Amino acid sequence: MNTPTIERITPPRIRIFDTTLRDGEQSPGCSMSPQQKLVMARALDELGVDVIETGFPASSQSDREAMTMIGRDVQRPILAVLSRCLAADIETSVRSLDSAAHPRLHVFLSTSPLHREHKLRMTREQVLESVRKHVALARSYIDDVEFSAEDATRTELDYLIEVSRVAIAAGATTINLPDTVGFTTPEEIRAMFQQVIAGVADVAGADRVVFSTHCHNDLGLAVANSLAAIEGGARQVECTVNGIGERAGNCAVEEIAMALKVRQAFYEQDTAINTQRIVSTSQLLQRLVGMPVQRNKAIVGANAFAHESGIHQHGMLRHRGTYEIMRPEDVGWEDSQMVLGRHSGRAAVEQRLRALGFWLEEDELKLVFEQFKALCEQQRVVTDPDLQTLMQGGASAPGYRLASMTISDVGSRANALVELSDADGNRVAETAQGDGPVDALFGALSSATGVSLQLDSYQVHSVGIGADARGEANLSVRNGDEVFEGTGTSRDIIEASALAWLDVANRLLRQRDAVAASNEAPHPATA
Repeated sequence: MNTPTIERITPPRIRIFDTTLRDGEQSPGCSMSPQQKLVMARALDELGVDVIETGFPASSQSDREAMTMIGRDVQRPILAVLSRCLAADIETSVRSLDSAAHPRLHVFLSTSPLHREHKLRMTREQVLESVRKHVALARSYIDDVEFSAEDATRTELDYLIEVSRVAIAAGATTINLPDTVGFTTPEEIRAMFQQVIAGVADVAGADRVVFSTHCHNDLGLAVANSLAAIEGGARQVECTVNGIGERAGNCAVEEIAMALKVRQAFYEQDTAINTQRIVSTSQLLQRLVGMPVQRNKAIVGANAFAHESGIHQHGMLRHRGTYEIMRPEDVGWEDSQMVLGRHSGRAAVEQRLRALGFWLEEDELKLVFEQFKALCEQQRVVTDPDLQTLMQGGASAPGYRLASMTISDVGSRANALVELSDADGNRVAETAQGDGPVDALFGALSSATGVSLQLDSYQVHSVGIGADARGEANLSVRNGDEVFEGTGTSRDIIEASALAWLDVANRLLRQRDAVAASNEAPHPATA
């Protein structure tokens, strides 16, 4: 169909094979429509991945449609589809690749004794014959063929070498040795690649074959194992954005790319990833599948470049390299975050106040820092509006408090009645209806406070166990270009949601008050 694509990537470097749209989509709750896959494929193209695996055409009409749409729109990278070692699957996959400028057919078959006996019910000889037959069939249609020995890391080494030799002789241009169940360790996978590559060296064409690694994260070693595979000779890494995928997920593209970039002197390898697109690509996927990453996720988590500890903040103020091994702007973040909280020291508070325009004498700073510490006992994070409130004479944060609430059903809809008290003790009550209790609750709170929030995300989970268990609600809202996060905790999850909503609303109200006050007259302590 096309000239071989195996030599398109020069100079030699680590190829990034992104399988977010195939293996990643198999993560529970992460399915995407063909249109969503197209949007994600465009982002992966801009990110700079070398190969995009778009799906498993023989398994669904949706995957076939997605491949056709992506092939017409995304022209630079190699586009791959997965196929079992079955003639019908291969023919369906080949047809789906008609629109691809640079197609790859990715065929796989299990090779481990456990899979041979219980899943395939095939002998070693039968598996070898199937690999020989179906890789050759795939190669008769397309010049770029990848073969994956499923469960390679639990396959006998001598047999894995034999399977790889057969696949190369049949025409495979990429040999993938996946750690399908996340079982191996870095030492083992490094040795496996070294021995398999040495064991196929005398096969005709083996010098042009690319060896690939595909590691799952069941033991939390997917990235470490992928790096070890590179040390063993792998030159393609299969991974997903945010590490999504079956069970505990896959090697994360953002982590492997930045590991190779930050430790380039050690690995002496690089990728073509445009690292400044990492955060935007991660956030796009989060929106498409509705699965946010944990705050402490490497590279793309909200806390990846956040510093609260006083010692760390002091070091960061002196030199960023004290506690950061990469620049946030290199992966698409705007800058490091100095998160002010109960662990923050005076130096960090003083630096933030100066950034807001407040230059304090030593005795003034001492007083404000004491007020800051008192405020930290009331809330986990102290924001710029909170600091401005302190500087304007408010040692405690004004705002609305939840006095009472009642949720009831009205036919197929929910009704919420909330009563709030303000800083002066005045009370206001409002009602609202919604599609559910939380929708009605947020509507009533909006009416009572006069604050309208554009919800970005809303999550609830349990904190603690047994009789001490409480519900915690976390939500993010957008106000123009700013994102505010609120948290509420209660034994009742609906009440926790109300507290989280008020946490954000009160911050917005304090910000408005601070801006209004600063417009009227500057504080005497300002420069």
